[in-house]
Amino acid sequence: MGETYDALEKADPRAREASLFSALGEALALARKNQPFWAERLADIGDAPVDSRAALQRLPILRKSDLSRLQRSKPPFGGLNATPAGKLARLFVSPGPIFDPEGHGDDWWGAARALHAAGLRAGDIALNTFSYHLTPAGAMFESGAHAIGCAVIPSGPGNTTDQLLAIEQFRPVAYIGTPDFLKILLDKADQAGVDAGSIRRALVSGAALPASLKAELEQRGISVRQCYGTADLGIIAYEGDADGLIVNEGIILEIVRPGTGEAVPDGEVGEIVVTRLNRDYPLFRFATGDLSCLMSVPAGGDRTNIRIKGWMGRADQATKVKGMFVRPEQMATIARGLPGAGRLRLVVSREGEQDVMTLHVEHDDPATRDAAAARLAEVTKLKGTVEIVPLGSLPNDGKVISDERG
Repeated sequence: MGETYDALEKADPRAREASLFSALGEALALARKNQPFWAERLADIGDAPVDSRAALQRLPILRKSDLSRLQRSKPPFGGLNATPAGKLARLFVSPGPIFDPEGHGDDWWGAARALHAAGLRAGDIALNTFSYHLTPAGAMFESGAHAIGCAVIPSGPGNTTDQLLAIEQFRPVAYIGTPDFLKILLDKADQAGVDAGSIRRALVSGAALPASLKAELEQRGISVRQCYGTADLGIIAYEGDADGLIVNEGIILEIVRPGTGEAVPDGEVGEIVVTRLNRDYPLFRFATGDLSCLMSVPAGGDRTNIRIKGWMGRADQATKVKGMFVRPEQMATIARGLPGAGRLRLVVSREGEQDVMTLHVEHDDPATRDAAAARLAEVTKLKGTVEIVPLGSLPNDGKVISDERG
C-alpha cells in the first residue's frame, strides 16, 4: 500500500511549498475581488505578498465556531462561497447547524488519497457506511472512491440486516465508516453465520480507534487505516505506512497556540488551522477547534508531505466561571503580558460550593506571581490564585483551560 496516488505525493517539499503559496496568492486576489466577505476581512493586511508561513500569520483566524452566526446573518453560507448556491452540486446541513457546500468535479473533498493509501484500487467494491442523509460524509468518501475507479455500496449507517445482505451478495473488499460500526458488523455477521471475509481493507474516521480495537480488526485479517477531516474542509490528513497522518495535498496546515493565530514549534500541541485552496469554497486560516501537533520527521516511504500526530482533543476550551465565560484567547492575552513565560494553564475547580480559578504559569522568576494575578483579574474580570511552576513542567497537550469541576 506504499504506492502513491500520484506524483504530487512525491514532490520535493520546497517545490510543494512554493506551489501552495503561489496558489494562495492567486486565491486571495480572487477572493478580495469577487467576495465582499473576504474583501472586508482581509482589508487590514496590506498589499505585501502572503508568500510564506510567516506572512500567512498576518491573516486573521476564521473559527469554525463563527460559522453559525455568519450563516444566519447571510444565508446560506455567510458569504464564504465563491460559487452561487444554485450552481453547486450538493447542499448539506451538518450539526450546529452548519451549512456546507459541495461543488462539481472529481474528488471535490480530497478523499481519494486517503482511500488509495488504505489500499483501494480501481475495480474494488467498497461498503460506505457513512451517512448519506443531509450530512456530507457519505458523499465525501463516495466521490473519492469513484475518482479511484471503485464501485460503492451506499449503505449508510445502521440496518445491519440489510448491510449483511449487501456484504454477502456484493462481496466488498473494503469498508468505509467508523471503526466501532465495523466491529458491530463483523460481530453480527459471526452471529448470523454470514461470511464477511471479503472485507480486507478499511478506512475509518469519525471516532477514536483504540489500539485494542485496531489489533482485533487486524487479527480478523483487515488492514485498517485512519483519516481526519471535517465537513467544512474535506479530508485534511490520512494514514500511510508510517506513524502519524500525512497532510493532504492542496491545503496549508498550521498548528497554532489555542486562542491565538501564532504558530507553535514542531512537536508542541496546538490547534489545527487549515487554509484550503478550493475554487468553490475557499477558506483562509480556518481554525478547526481540534488539537494536534506537527511531527518533525518526513512522512516516510515515497510521500514527502508533513505529518500530524492525529486528533488529540478539542481546542475550544471556553468555560463559565461564576457566570462569566473564560476563554483560551484570554490566556494568550495574559501570557503576552508576562515576558519570559512558557505555557499557561488555568485550572477551574470547586471549593466550598464556590468556583475557584488557579492559574499555573511556567516561569523562572517566582516574583512573576503578583503580575500574573493582576493580569488574570484584569483580563477575565475574575479573581484567582497563581502558581509559578518550572519552565517545561506543564503537559504538552494543548490545554490552556482545564475544567475539573466534574
